[in-house]
Amino acid sequence: MMLDPPMKNLLKQVPSRYQLVNVVAHAARQIASQAEDEGYPLTEKPVTLALQKVAAGEADTGRE
Repeated sequence: MMLDPPMKNLLKQVPSRYQLVNVVAHAARQIASQAEDEGYPLTEKPVTLALQKVAAGEADTGRE
């Protein structure tokens, strides 16, 4: 099983794997909550969407 996006791309955005887990979990909860509040279905799982968001540099990673 391959991770998409690759781990090396994710670690460019977040300095450690431990922080990556926290950032992705937080973003996934926000995505799921927003979808539920606004009443639209998600085409992919919230964690997948959060991983893509982190890889694109769109998630709040705590870095300045």
